Amino acid sequence: MGTWEAAVELVEERPHRFRIDRHGPMRVPGTVFASRALLRDAEQSLQQVANVATLPGIVGASYAMPDIHWGYGFPIGGVAATDVDAGGVVSPGGVGFDISCGVRLLAADTDGRELEPALPTIMDGLDRSIPRGAGPGGVWRLTGPGQLERILRGGSRYAVEEGYGEERDLTRCEDGGAVADADVGEVGGRARERGLGQVGSLGSANHFLEVQRVDEVYDETAAAAFGIAVDQLCVMIHCGSRGLGHQICTDHVRAMDGAMSRYGTAVPDRQLACTPVDSPEGRAYLGAMAAAANYGRANRQLLSDAARRVFGRVAGTRLSLVYDVSHNLAKIETHTVAGARRRLCVHRKGATRAFPPGHPDLPQDLRDVGQPVLIPGTMGTASYVLVGVPGGDAFSSTCHGAGRVLSRHRAARAVSGQELRARLEAAGIAVRPRSLRALSEEAPEAYKDVSEVVAVSEAAGLCRVVARLVPLGVVKG
Repeated sequence: MGTWEAAVELVEERPHRFRIDRHGPMRVPGTVFASRALLRDAEQSLQQVANVATLPGIVGASYAMPDIHWGYGFPIGGVAATDVDAGGVVSPGGVGFDISCGVRLLAADTDGRELEPALPTIMDGLDRSIPRGAGPGGVWRLTGPGQLERILRGGSRYAVEEGYGEERDLTRCEDGGAVADADVGEVGGRARERGLGQVGSLGSANHFLEVQRVDEVYDETAAAAFGIAVDQLCVMIHCGSRGLGHQICTDHVRAMDGAMSRYGTAVPDRQLACTPVDSPEGRAYLGAMAAAANYGRANRQLLSDAARRVFGRVAGTRLSLVYDVSHNLAKIETHTVAGARRRLCVHRKGATRAFPPGHPDLPQDLRDVGQPVLIPGTMGTASYVLVGVPGGDAFSSTCHGAGRVLSRHRAARAVSGQELRARLEAAGIAVRPRSLRALSEEAPEAYKDVSEVVAVSEAAGLCRVVARLVPLGVVKG
């Protein structure tokens, strides 16, 4: 196991794009999309960019998005692709503990301003209907392990088959609602135990359900294709695979850490534990990861159904899915590298897939405009809808959110939950927290400026901005 670490020097190639030259055991350079302001206090995470560049089989560069911050092994906001057929590795640290954490956006068939009188009742209904917090509890009480296995294999598809959604929910979801090649046999007993009682729940930390209004549209064509318009009311859901995904990551990092010596692999940080994609350990992790991703998709599907029931009961309003996309996943994709089409394992950790117009994996009704990208803001700030662009760098990837700058402990010391709630409500944002302590840990000042992150992502050529959404009410774990 290596202990290499060297001072990381950034070379500005052009505005919003920096390079870390290859040095030491780095196999490729680092490429960082950012402004200088966003890179303030980023030394640790930039060292992680350099560490990731040492992975066997990595191609192109070790990439970082504008919302980069320190993470487990990989930086959050990190993208790395390895060549599967040249011994490229998969690393659970390149996905993270919250496998398939992602964002879902639903649009109402009613103007946001028309619904404003009903908003307090809607928020009270969501408060009662949306399970959240660190422990067990979910929308769906499973009948037993057999039903959990069907979720792990079928994701949103299984939830829709059971009556928790509609066909559009699958066509407008990444991978049609379920990741292929899920291997339930590689999901350990403790992970299953943790997953049984949490299906259809937000969890805690930065996860939320937010009622929003479309404040501005910058790309009318894309917005119309997505199904959103100015003043439309929307619901954004940000959550992942809960304790099940966390346990899968823990189990497979441990297995890979013990196996690396058999493959002659050395990494500068044990949190980058990895094995070749085509090794038994690599296939086992990807199979378990796909099962956790399906759990995450089903989780957001069930929360969508709960929100739809509240909106239907209170206001007679329908919610239609705009899109659902993950930002913590490793996927086998084909990309051009040095003029040749290669089969790559693309790790996106705190980074969002952003396929361009014409991509065959997009649903037919979105293929002419490109893939929607959903960027959640912090409480009290805007969220954004972006779209993938032709020639997008970093294997068609972009940012995933604001990017944390304060630890939860420091954030909680900076502002009390009571103060933050009063501030948000004074700004016209209804707040339904599970606890005031958890609310203060997610204060807006704990994060980078999401508007700058989005602007830099667009200026760097990673995406295009379609719409800006502002919060009306938030349900927090």
